[in-house]
Amino acid sequence: MHMENTLIHKPLWLRKKIILGDLKPMEKLLSQGRVHTICEEAMCPNISECFSQNVASFMILGTVCTRACSFCAVSRGIPLALNPYEPENVANTVQHLGLRHVVITSSTRDDLSGGGADHFSKTVRAIKALDDSILVELLIPDMKENLLALQQVAVSGAEIIGHNLETVARLYHVRKGSDYERSLRVIGKLHILNPDIAIKSGIMLGFGERDDEVFSLMEDLREVGCHYLSIGQYLSPSHKHETVVEYVEPKRFEYLRNRGMEMGFSYIKSSPYTRSSYMAHEYLETR
Repeated sequence: MHMENTLIHKPLWLRKKIILGDLKPMEKLLSQGRVHTICEEAMCPNISECFSQNVASFMILGTVCTRACSFCAVSRGIPLALNPYEPENVANTVQHLGLRHVVITSSTRDDLSGGGADHFSKTVRAIKALDDSILVELLIPDMKENLLALQQVAVSGAEIIGHNLETVARLYHVRKGSDYERSLRVIGKLHILNPDIAIKSGIMLGFGERDDEVFSLMEDLREVGCHYLSIGQYLSPSHKHETVVEYVEPKRFEYLRNRGMEMGFSYIKSSPYTRSSYMAHEYLETR
C-alpha cells in the first residue's frame, strides 16, 4: 500500500462536487428500507447525480469485505451474519423507487459457502416476484470459482452478470486475494453456464497500466465471452489507499473505447467518471 502522491493533483475534468443536500432524501429512504448501497460504501463520486434522480446500486451480504484490495473504500474485517430479510428489503426498495434497471453487488464473502450465491439468487427472485419486467444486473465477486455457486447465479433470472477484472494482469497486487486468470475463468464459466445472459466486466485506469496491456485485457475478455465493459478513472479514497499514478485524459478513454468496440464488444462506457453500475441501463439498450 502506498502513500498518496501529493505531486499529482486532480485535473479540471475530475472535480465533480458531491452536494450533501442531494443525498439526504435517498439516505433517509435507504435507512428506512434497511438496505445498503455501493454508492455510499465505496464513496462513489457520482452519488449526488444518481441519488438526486432516485437511482442507487444495492450492496448485499453486509458492508464488510473479507479481502483487502488496496484501492477499495469498502470496510474489511470479520463480517456479520447475513440478514435473512435483505432480499425482500432490496426488492421493496426497488419497487418504492420505481427502478426499471437495478444493479446489485456485494462485498466479497470468502467466509460463506458459495460466496453468497444463494443470497444473490434470493434477491433476484424477490425483485422478479414483485415485477418480472424489472431488469436485474448482478456484479459478483469471484466466489472462489465455485462452479455450483456460479451456476446458481447464472440461472438466477438476472439479465446481466458482471465480474470486474479491475486492472491489468501485471498490476494485480492491488487486488489482494484475487487472481487475474481466475477472474477470467469466472467470466468464461458464467457465459458457458448461461449463454442467454449478457456478461460484463469493468476496469479502472490510473494504476500505471500501458495501452498494450489494456488491449490484451480486452482481448482476454472477448475470448471468454464478455459483451460489455466499463472503463473509469481510479480515484484514491484516502491517503491509506493505493496511490493514483496517473489521471488519464478523456481523449484516451475515448481512444480505448473505440479500440475495444473494434474487438467486438457490444458496448463500452469509457470516461473518467464511469463506474461499473453508472448509467447501467445504457448497456442493454444496445442489444
